[in-house]
Amino acid sequence: MDSNREMDAAHQVPEGVDEATVNALGALSKALETTERARGHLYGFHQLTGTADFQLGEAVRLLREAGHEEQAARVERDLVGRNVIPGHWTFQIVEAYNSTYYRPFAHIEGDIVDQLAAGRDHLLEARLKSARRTRGHPDHTATPPPPGR
Repeated sequence: MDSNREMDAAHQVPEGVDEATVNALGALSKALETTERARGHLYGFHQLTGTADFQLGEAVRLLREAGHEEQAARVERDLVGRNVIPGHWTFQIVEAYNSTYYRPFAHIEGDIVDQLAAGRDHLLEARLKSARRTRGHPDHTATPPPPGR
């Protein structure tokens, strides 16, 4: 198979799909990708906050070892295990974001891609790749090499 061929069928615009639709689907896809990045930051917030809470536990231990029982007790009572917003630890924020926003967004985007482009993702990006690559250049092939190469 020629590794310099045009995009594979999964990334070719289906018959009857116009440029305006490809652009609209590209915008929808870009919005979902931005949401994916936001979700990643939310998971980072979740993990960093959890790490800080365990670090507080270590600070409590060290304060006690240094003879500062009152300060250790204050940190332990008022900060260790504290809600980050009323009634919520970070895992609950992540769960609410996923169920309220992220999953419905991803589902709707997928449905629209199925309805308007026969389920073919990244049509705009594939079109950009085709337009921007240097044909014949070994590092600008249209598709990955076949398995086993």
